[in-house]
Amino acid sequence: MCAIVGIYGSENAAKNAYYALFSMQHRGQESSGISTADGTKIHLVKKRGLVTDIFDEDAFNQLKGNCAIGHNRYSTAGSDSLFDAQPVFARYKLGEISVAHNGNLVNKNEVRNRLIEQGAIFQTGMDTENIVHLIAKSQKDKLIDRIKDMITKIEGAYCLVIQSRSKMFVIRDRFGIRPLSLGRLKDGGWIVASETCALDLIGATFIRDVRPGEMLIFEKNNKEPISEQLFEPDFHPCAFEYIYFARPDSIIDGTNVYESRLAMGKTLAKEQPCDVDLVLPVPDSGVAAAKGFAEGLGVPFEMAIVRNHYVGRTFIEPMQAIRDLKVKLKLSPISSLIKGKRIAIVDDSLVRGTTSKQIVKMLKDAGAGEVHMRIAAPEIKYPCRYGIDTPTQKELISYNKTPNEIAKIIGADSLGFLSIDGLINSLGNQRKYSLVSFDGRYFAGGSVSSPECNDLDL
Repeated sequence: MCAIVGIYGSENAAKNAYYALFSMQHRGQESSGISTADGTKIHLVKKRGLVTDIFDEDAFNQLKGNCAIGHNRYSTAGSDSLFDAQPVFARYKLGEISVAHNGNLVNKNEVRNRLIEQGAIFQTGMDTENIVHLIAKSQKDKLIDRIKDMITKIEGAYCLVIQSRSKMFVIRDRFGIRPLSLGRLKDGGWIVASETCALDLIGATFIRDVRPGEMLIFEKNNKEPISEQLFEPDFHPCAFEYIYFARPDSIIDGTNVYESRLAMGKTLAKEQPCDVDLVLPVPDSGVAAAKGFAEGLGVPFEMAIVRNHYVGRTFIEPMQAIRDLKVKLKLSPISSLIKGKRIAIVDDSLVRGTTSKQIVKMLKDAGAGEVHMRIAAPEIKYPCRYGIDTPTQKELISYNKTPNEIAKIIGADSLGFLSIDGLINSLGNQRKYSLVSFDGRYFAGGSVSSPECNDLDL
């Protein structure tokens, strides 16, 4: 779920990268970093914290050059130290490189153990470090050939931005699991970013999505990026991008995120109706689906839960204790709208159930007569090895419990989920989406019976 950005050929490369990362802060809050290249040297600034806390004028004075790559980190395990922040920088035989990665390599441990046997020394728990070592240890004479060599040795989900002192390489895995868009800057430079909202903020023109299995090469002597199809596409975009990850104003692989969530809500109303007086969203990611649900039922929609926007997203916090506290800090009900009413509360997904339990209690404490929870996504029953923070099935409340059992646990009067078919129909096309969290069907690098993933990092 990390955010990555690459800027090439721009006089304001570092600041464009900064604004792009700012617009994609929702994809990761633990650390952020930008590296720039000026043709002779790579410069790097990265720290723990939010984008606005890290980059100031002193940082921008260090970040020289017309090429910049950046990263917002969302991790699912390992340390939260600065060592695990990206981009990852290294000096090697051919010079200097910097790498930013969004995704998860499902063969991380196999590759890492092989590299350690060959003498590699690792400083972090990130699978991104595997990529750097594979490039450094390749026997090819040119960086582009080392990158191609590296790509043949990794499996899973990845969007990569690799920076040398004078070039930038962008790669999306053949499944297109994570999004990546290409745009043109007003000053003639280029941008690639995880979401189109980054392009919108800096006034870049959207050109197209980076194709699954494609590599783009940006270099000084070419006005247009060089495109090379490394793998035959086997497109399986992650459905969770539309459900939760992406900002509603982004367009992911040609599909408008807001309109998708609205359609999910309307479909949910058909599949899981309830007799209520009022529909409320869990802000902010549940708003569009709740609006669609209310329209589908013909029931009033109210923003009767106020969100404190100075508190970050609870799902991507690494510790449960922090998640629990942040729910109380983040959400506050408007009792006058709720008291005595039969309420439907709509959220984008239900993972562990702890947040939902607190929200239901909050609404009943505010005087709600009934609270019916509706989830605009199917039941999450399986861990996802491609980059979602559901490392073990034991943490997934839907894995071995029915909706009725879960409703009792969270204190709701009823609970209903969107069906898998309803989700696919809401997305409005016939793509083969990655639905691993819902059906357990891995299409590469794993299966339902794969080892539980305790070491993912994105």
